[in-house]
Amino acid sequence: GLPGADHLRDDARVQTLLKKHAASGKYVAAICAAPKALAQAGLLDGKTATGYPGVLSALKLSTTVIKDSALEIDGKIVTSRGPGTAMDFALTLIKLSAGKAKRDEVNKQLAR
Repeated sequence: GLPGADHLRDDARVQTLLKKHAASGKYVAAICAAPKALAQAGLLDGKTATGYPGVLSALKLSTTVIKDSALEIDGKIVTSRGPGTAMDFALTLIKLSAGKAKRDEVNKQLAR
């Protein structure tokens, strides 16, 4: 949320880490208003992304396709809409980093 996403966007250390992580071929993910930090780092250029309503569209990103979907995965960039999508976002990150079996195991524990 805000102002946290603005702090992430404006922090040179965070921006350096985002770029370094992406350049090394690792997943980079952001939810709610935080995709604006990815945009600042140039990580949404030529990508499809989502975020909290209005946050990304206000940035006028000419090469980013902005969707109203709950979750977007474009290459190694993962974005999600907001608090209501947090569980799917988390389970998707588990699947991408540890596999479907681990995702299913965690999801089963949540259903108890």
